[in-house]
Amino acid sequence: MALDRIFNIAGSALNAQTVRMNATASNLANSGTVASSEQEAFRARRTKFQSVLEDAMRGTQGPYAGGVRVQGLVNDPTPIRRMADPGNPLADKDGFVYMSNVNEMTEMVEMMASSRTYQNNVEVVNTARTLMSKTIDILKA
Repeated sequence: MALDRIFNIAGSALNAQTVRMNATASNLANSGTVASSEQEAFRARRTKFQSVLEDAMRGTQGPYAGGVRVQGLVNDPTPIRRMADPGNPLADKDGFVYMSNVNEMTEMVEMMASSRTYQNNVEVVNTARTLMSKTIDILKA
């Protein structure tokens, strides 16, 4: 595998983890929101990844063959929490408000995992850059 492909693969992973971190940040920002119905309540979003290896197997390699792409964001299927709060202006006729399904502990684990994966891919880029530099030094000699 050529060293330039390593940059493309690591770059696709960096992009994917950035999208994952943004989704997690949005989830945390909306964790305390309430709504007047279950349909209006905020639902946590999860990033869905797809391997680009499938393209390489078919012979339709793009610039990120062997990398990863964000296939999309999907709603977390965890049920919405309902809480009695008759004094809240958003309460329904029965006095309930609907909380988001965001679990702060889960989001922090997502953030840490995403951050570590991002850091690992930065290390891959740095190592590949060092290898390229040493190869050029050898060729000059």
